[in-house]
Amino acid sequence: MTKETQEKKEGLQMRPPVVVVLGHVDHGKSSILEAVKDFKITAKEAGGITQHIGAYEVEHQGKKITFIDTPGHEAFSAIRSRGAKAADIAILVVAGEEGMKPQTKEAIFHIKKAGIPFIVAINKIDKAEANPEKVKRELSQNDVLVESMGGKIPSIETSAKTGQGVEGLLELILLVAEMEELKGDVEKPGEGVVIEAYLDAQRGPTATLLLRDGVLQQGDIVGTRSTSGKVKVLEDFQGNLLEKALPSTPCIVLGFENVPQVGEKFEVYSDLELAQKYIEKKERKNKEGEVFFIEEGKRVLNLILKADVRGSIEAIAEVFKGLPQEKVVLRILKSDLGEINEGDIKLAQSSSARILGFRVKTSPVALKLAERENIRLMTFDVIYELAQAVRQLMEKAVAPEKVRVDLGKLKVLAIFRTEKNRQIVGGKVTEGEIKKGSSIEVFRNGELLGRGRLISLQKNKKDVELATKGEECGVLYEGDVGVAEGDTLAIYFEERKKGEL
Repeated sequence: MTKETQEKKEGLQMRPPVVVVLGHVDHGKSSILEAVKDFKITAKEAGGITQHIGAYEVEHQGKKITFIDTPGHEAFSAIRSRGAKAADIAILVVAGEEGMKPQTKEAIFHIKKAGIPFIVAINKIDKAEANPEKVKRELSQNDVLVESMGGKIPSIETSAKTGQGVEGLLELILLVAEMEELKGDVEKPGEGVVIEAYLDAQRGPTATLLLRDGVLQQGDIVGTRSTSGKVKVLEDFQGNLLEKALPSTPCIVLGFENVPQVGEKFEVYSDLELAQKYIEKKERKNKEGEVFFIEEGKRVLNLILKADVRGSIEAIAEVFKGLPQEKVVLRILKSDLGEINEGDIKLAQSSSARILGFRVKTSPVALKLAERENIRLMTFDVIYELAQAVRQLMEKAVAPEKVRVDLGKLKVLAIFRTEKNRQIVGGKVTEGEIKKGSSIEVFRNGELLGRGRLISLQKNKKDVELATKGEECGVLYEGDVGVAEGDTLAIYFEERKKGEL
């Protein structure tokens, strides 16, 4: 064994598992997190979506577990899309009384794509209508076979409300972690992933970092692909000062020059110059890869996005990627943190953009300007509602299509009266039905002569709305050509079909 290998082996030690909790909205993801730690977060939520992406640490049987708390699989996917491995184990939460939902399927997809082991937590088991066996069957239909059904995926029945199964869930996490043999090197400089980032009015750029390997200490030079800085303050997730952070530890760092992006990898560098060289190289690459092109024939929807934290912007951007843009292109002119301000209103006015606010307020000056200039502000507390609103805006941007609906045909048997561009004709319905107010095409010997309107319709000298095949009727026709006996009138109408993405 070489000296280098010996030193590397001596630096390795077991590290706590990092766990991500995923599943359908309102199935109890945050309630489970609340149940496993004395950390009240549910009260800060809206519509079941966690307000901030964060990371929390708990201890069970003398061993630590780190939980990543995200606003859903969108943020988890955003982290993965940058090539950063954030979690070691996933918990798939499924409500016992509701079972599989579309977002449950999406969560399974993201877990499998990440290639990490997972545990199924069948939650809300305290409810009378809960049916865990039905949930297991539904899961098996989506290639998730739990151990009790002959598979390899562990599952547990939980109730965040009563606490049932929560201790068992923690034990399962520790068991899976033991099998994974998770290790970190405490002899090397720290590296990991940005879990959360925002601009604090008092403290400046603030980031929640998850240390994946190595050690992070106060005074270290840290860099991501977008920014760098010196660690001025190092705190644990509860705001207590730390001397150093070890592998799998979530920590709050102050000292970045700018707010880093969620999902970026960070590393500790020997000096600031090295960190800045890394940024410059990455920035050039990003600028080349993010040029926006507008294809001819496509409509463009300009958006200005303001959000509470960087994690929200990342999650929203990930949702936008899932919206079809074959007909309408989404162009985000600006995405920033903080309240909607006067500058946002002016930009919206000059670029015909829509302003979207996510868990942010609007400054009084901006509000007055928006009212005066008739600029509509759209604010949301739930990502899925924001995404739905954007989809509706995109659909409105698609030009509606005129769709022809053929109703029937009338054989002209007699002409009763002719005046200017109107005629009263008698005939027999030979196909389908004809309706008052419909459009008419006049055919003579199979050739289209012209078009008109069916103004009114009579049967047995009484006004009616429609006549069906085999019936004789009188028609008040108005059109650009005269109708003669023996002509065929094709009756149809056109409807405007809403544009589809």
